[in-house]
Amino acid sequence: MTTDLWMLTMTALLSSIIPLIYLYGRVQKPGGLEYGLGNRDGTEVLAPYAERAKRAHNNLTENLGLFAVLVLVAHVAGKANAMTALGATIFFVARVAHVVIYVMGITTVRTLAFFAGIVGEILILVQILR
Repeated sequence: MTTDLWMLTMTALLSSIIPLIYLYGRVQKPGGLEYGLGNRDGTEVLAPYAERAKRAHNNLTENLGLFAVLVLVAHVAGKANAMTALGATIFFVARVAHVVIYVMGITTVRTLAFFAGIVGEILILVQILR
């Protein structure tokens, strides 16, 4: 498997793991596990770190589609190369950093990590358009 496809797979795995962070926040609420596994009807207020984890997960989910399209188009079109591998790796590492930094509540660095991921996507896109 190419580096590009491996990074896409790892990004999908990251997206599936992030909910564990805010699930932990849910079971810490009054009612514990029953609350966490229940319907949670009404307004849900989680600990700040869990709310940030939810937003980080939503952000990754919103960006995963574009990343997947770029990686898959590069692969199918035979454009995958060292530069697309670098772009995919940058995207994945930036997204891991984004989640960690977001959950920790560090604002400015979080934005830099987000834009680093975009740089990775641009590297892939440039190879596709060449």
